[in-house]
Amino acid sequence: MSKCSADETPVCCCMDVGTIMDNTDCTASYSRVFTNRTDAEETLAVLTKRARDVESEPCDIKSTFTEVEGGVQLDIDFVFACEAETLIFQLGLR
Repeated sequence: MSKCSADETPVCCCMDVGTIMDNTDCTASYSRVFTNRTDAEETLAVLTKRARDVESEPCDIKSTFTEVEGGVQLDIDFVFACEAETLIFQLGLR
């Protein structure tokens, strides 16, 4: 039999999804410095659309623009209704 402590099937060592995804990490964060605010705003629009395409309930999107040396820093937090949506969103950006 298995020596793992997680709930798994002894035959194939498969784990229940709830063992890996427990719905506690529903936030995806993004941060990048752009040379200008226009590029940062365009990226925000693209990422917002991608989040809206994934959401089952409205995703809470909080963004900030900060003037830094060399440009504008864009920080975004996407808070989804469930961890699966967060994962789908993140994988879609790769």
